[in-house]
Amino acid sequence: MKYCFDIDGTICTNTDGDYESATPIESRINLINDLYEKENEIILFTARGSTTNIDWKELTEQQLHTWGVKYHKLLFGKPEADIFVDDKAISDILFFKEL
Repeated sequence: MKYCFDIDGTICTNTDGDYESATPIESRINLINDLYEKENEIILFTARGSTTNIDWKELTEQQLHTWGVKYHKLLFGKPEADIFVDDKAISDILFFKEL
């Protein structure tokens, strides 16, 4: 199975652009690492820099390493996946129930 996880607000605190101050959410990272160990594909994505054009790649990779996050790919932008885990996501059930 392929899993996609947003970074800010999902596996670390949402810092409203102050990415250096982000702190890991260890329980969520542990779950991601369990999925990784069970041979699922883990893709991390982020919108960091999408509005400012600042390159946050080096800091983001360092944070993920320091936090012990296991993953296969890191993408800047929103990729295609079977499952999305995102602090801004709305499930299809909730979406249609609200209409």
